[in-house]
Amino acid sequence: MPSLSAVALSAVLVLSGCAGGTEIEAGGEEDRFISGDGSATVFEAGDRAAAPEVSGTTFEGDELSLSEFEGRILVVNVWASWCGPCRAEQPVLDEVHAEYGDLGVDFLGVNIKDNETAAAAYTENKGVEYPSLFDQPGEVPQAFRETVPPRAIPSTLVIDPDGNIAARVIGPTTYGQLTGLLNPLVVEFGLGDPEERVRISELEGYGEGADSSEEPGEPEPSDDDSAADTDQGAEEADADGDGT
Repeated sequence: MPSLSAVALSAVLVLSGCAGGTEIEAGGEEDRFISGDGSATVFEAGDRAAAPEVSGTTFEGDELSLSEFEGRILVVNVWASWCGPCRAEQPVLDEVHAEYGDLGVDFLGVNIKDNETAAAAYTENKGVEYPSLFDQPGEVPQAFRETVPPRAIPSTLVIDPDGNIAARVIGPTTYGQLTGLLNPLVVEFGLGDPEERVRISELEGYGEGADSSEEPGEPEPSDDDSAADTDQGAEEADADGDGT
């Protein structure tokens, strides 16, 4: 019995240590997701891996692929409407998106394991101005599994204008962290001076009229998880083995 207890305790520690955070469960055994601590990793120019070529359909029915953003910096954010940390970081994403559009920076959301109606209502109620792919089975995070654990939510990737992965954040990001990742890239690729950008928070009327009552409900991930759950053990091992 003592040895069995030790094994069980070790398993819990491994799972809770993935990506520097803890697992959150919504639904059941096959619906676990890693909630990271928001730690960031920067990849220097010579160490950047090429981003996989992925594509998908937005809530508006438009087809988008990562290759369409070449020549600009792309921030890819993985989220779900039922994810509390995702909702908490949304104002940060909106603010940075508004400030960096003229500095060659685009944003693309990837909505996973969600109800499409609830997710679309979330973006409408929050006034999110950048597109999101609806990726219920989580195929896009699977394609990035060498860089970010596929079950890490929220997570953010920064892709440089050459299509290479320049940085990642596992967990919710902050304004200072995200702008700190973008500023060197903007300068590196000669896209402008980030210090001269307009600070949204300094504009008159900033923050007025916010209505938190428009939050959508928190539906659990739907049962159609087969596409992303076929190698759960490998995903968890990958997340646990990533020491950066």
